[in-house]
Amino acid sequence: MSAAWGQEQPVEAATSATDPAKPAPKRQLQAVRISTPPKLDGLLDEAVWQGAPIASKFYEYEPTPGPVEKHPTEVHVLYDDEAIYVGAIMHDMAQDSILRELSDRDNIGNSDWFGVFFDTYNDHLNAYEFILTSGGVQFDARQSPANGEDGSWNAVWDSRTALRGTDWVAEMRIPYSAIRFSGAQEQVWGVNFGRQRRSSRQKFFWNEVKPQVDGFVNQWGQLTGLRDLKPPLRLSLTPYVSAYVNHYPFNEQGKKNTNTSFNGGADVKWGINESFTLDATLVPDFGQVQSDNQVLNLSPFEVQYNENRGFFTEGTELFNKGGLFYSRRVGGQPLGFGEVEDQLRAGTHDTDGSRRGGEFIVQNPGVTRLLNATKISGRTSKGLGVGIFNALSNDVYATVQDSTTGARREVLTQPFANYNIVVLDQSLKNNSFVSLINTNVTRAGRTYDANVTGGLFRFANKANSYAFNGRVVYSNRRGKSFNSDSEIDDRDGYKYYLNYGKISGNFTWNVEHGIESHSYNPNDLGLLFRNNNIAQSINTSYNIYKPFWKVNRLNTYGYITYTLLERPRRYQDVGLYAGANTTFTKNFLTVGFDFDAAPLTRDYFDPRRTPIGKYHVRKPSNLALSGFVSSDYRKKFAYDIEGGVRLFAPDGARTGRRSLTLTLGPRYRASNHLSFVYSAGVERNENQIGYAGGLDDDESEDVVFIARFGGDEGDVLLGRRNVTTFTNTATTTYTFTNRMSFNIRLRHYVSNVHYRDFSRLHPDGLETPEPDYPRNRDNTFNAFNIDAVYSWWFAPGSQVSIVWKNAGATFLEANAATPLYFDNLNNTLNTPHNNNVSIKVLYYLDYLALRPRQK
Repeated sequence: MSAAWGQEQPVEAATSATDPAKPAPKRQLQAVRISTPPKLDGLLDEAVWQGAPIASKFYEYEPTPGPVEKHPTEVHVLYDDEAIYVGAIMHDMAQDSILRELSDRDNIGNSDWFGVFFDTYNDHLNAYEFILTSGGVQFDARQSPANGEDGSWNAVWDSRTALRGTDWVAEMRIPYSAIRFSGAQEQVWGVNFGRQRRSSRQKFFWNEVKPQVDGFVNQWGQLTGLRDLKPPLRLSLTPYVSAYVNHYPFNEQGKKNTNTSFNGGADVKWGINESFTLDATLVPDFGQVQSDNQVLNLSPFEVQYNENRGFFTEGTELFNKGGLFYSRRVGGQPLGFGEVEDQLRAGTHDTDGSRRGGEFIVQNPGVTRLLNATKISGRTSKGLGVGIFNALSNDVYATVQDSTTGARREVLTQPFANYNIVVLDQSLKNNSFVSLINTNVTRAGRTYDANVTGGLFRFANKANSYAFNGRVVYSNRRGKSFNSDSEIDDRDGYKYYLNYGKISGNFTWNVEHGIESHSYNPNDLGLLFRNNNIAQSINTSYNIYKPFWKVNRLNTYGYITYTLLERPRRYQDVGLYAGANTTFTKNFLTVGFDFDAAPLTRDYFDPRRTPIGKYHVRKPSNLALSGFVSSDYRKKFAYDIEGGVRLFAPDGARTGRRSLTLTLGPRYRASNHLSFVYSAGVERNENQIGYAGGLDDDESEDVVFIARFGGDEGDVLLGRRNVTTFTNTATTTYTFTNRMSFNIRLRHYVSNVHYRDFSRLHPDGLETPEPDYPRNRDNTFNAFNIDAVYSWWFAPGSQVSIVWKNAGATFLEANAATPLYFDNLNNTLNTPHNNNVSIKVLYYLDYLALRPRQK
């Protein structure tokens, strides 16, 4: 019996007697220093493994928290001057009980896994995860208060797995260059080990993790025996070369249908010292990222798209604190993208009666090309996290051409810009922290600059049962509007948010209050859906974590919200929400429902009129019920079903308003290598009332109504409409090995809007019918995408990827719009598509591996 086990015996007895809402005592394991590294082969047959202390007797986390595992897990930890080594043996009842689906990196799939979790500064807040499936697929992530488990973070480490009778073995080599830790002579790290036994849907942790206790990292054990660790010189270079062939059937004289490009650049990582790392991307190339899921947006707010660019998802936990950083702003759409048409010279008639044609747009880039981007981040041994982000983008120009002479000129749409973020985040005892965040955008020329500063805090009591959270944010913008002599609006604004409540136990609750001022605007580097808002809520939840009756666990919630406009102080809405979900014990069928109800609501944002508060659209009392069913993913065939209905009370002449949604998601796993996933969704909004669009003086049918409504600042045209949306997505994945995969994803989206009648919105929500409004406002939006990716990780950190992207979209208006799905599909397939084929090679170069070895 090892020394570590000698320390664990009283801990096991104490664990069973502790309060379920209190963390389990911290177990300890001693790591062993070695002079010769073990061979990475998945065998664990060297003497150094046999002599190391064993961590075993894991505690179940799901589905029944608390019991000790029946099929033992044995873990050893070794270390030398360059890396930490983790070897684990997972005992099982039979080899066919070990599920081993192959998948691409960072996707666990239907597989057993083993994981090691390191809290290298032992601050109980921030940590690293390294997970290895029984098929040898790697998954790594960062843990932080801002992002929780952030799987977008990637490290370079090596591993092997092997089947051995009724056991499977995991062996990991994690170089010190992949993690950060202090330079203290003797260190204690927070540590935990986890295991998933997929055949029984069980998860286990070495140091017991209680679901009733708030937090994850704070429930780990301790890794001792770490002495004389020297943080290495962390210096790596990942150069890339890429080649693109792009084809679009312009079929215009003087314009090529096919063009090619060749690119080169590099990503650099440099460990400035033991705590901080610099990440830089030089001449970045994001041409292979997955296509955005384009949608028809009828709301007054912009669509939030996922970030698919690796540099902006990896290691950004500090920059995401407070929600002030929306990375799609960096390299996003130029400020003046939509204003180019207004700067075109119109056609004229000469004195001799001849007509001279005007200008037209030849090219108007929709994204801003970055020159470079840099991150510096890390955390000191005292728990102070520091993050600095900076990116530079160059001038962006649209090209316009004179239709008569052929002369071309350039129109500036985005000036040279610098994007900067600075974050200070101090970890405190009791799972608490305080943070300061500043974001800044500085643009060349007369265009305005923007600055946002926020402070955040979380204070929890010693028992980790109650917590007080809050944030205060100030936004500041100075300068002229782009292409204008007028000063920018929303020069100064603020936001604050406070939350207090019970955070641990079966029953939890909290109360919230927050204000976003009418002039608060963080949009230059953040994302704002609505400001001018006062909100408060009461939230409760009651969860049963141990199986009872026929279910594994039960999660329930309920809350009430109440919101007002901040200026002028007016009622917006009240909402009541409740829901529950559970998983059945025998068939692992997961089901859940959500319910909400609201009285009359006033929407001050949909009319698109400033100042906010004069106009609003009434939304009558309504209630909604939705639910979902998800089957057991261990089976070859599985499915997800989601559906819901929202019913509205009659509101004068408005009757029959309702919303219906249904999504079906079957999936089939043909083998451990091949899988298919399909999702078909339909959404139907009947008799929806909303903003029907602006009145355009270029449209003859609108001219008389512009005067009647009072122009751009006057009354608003509303429409009663039926909106039908179909979304179909199909994905096929074939995984050759744990390092090589092929994935193809097809998505077709169509949304049709049919207006039944129109009305005029007056101040204070009064509406009058406009039966004589003649313009056909119907529209249909179609989007079709194919993303096919072959990826081969031929060495740790090194990759070859070949990507084919096919994209096409159409926007049909008035009589051209059609509600028929197959007509839209046929139209989408037969309109011009952009085809792009690319190959990209990255090669990871680590200074530690390249330097001459000392004799």
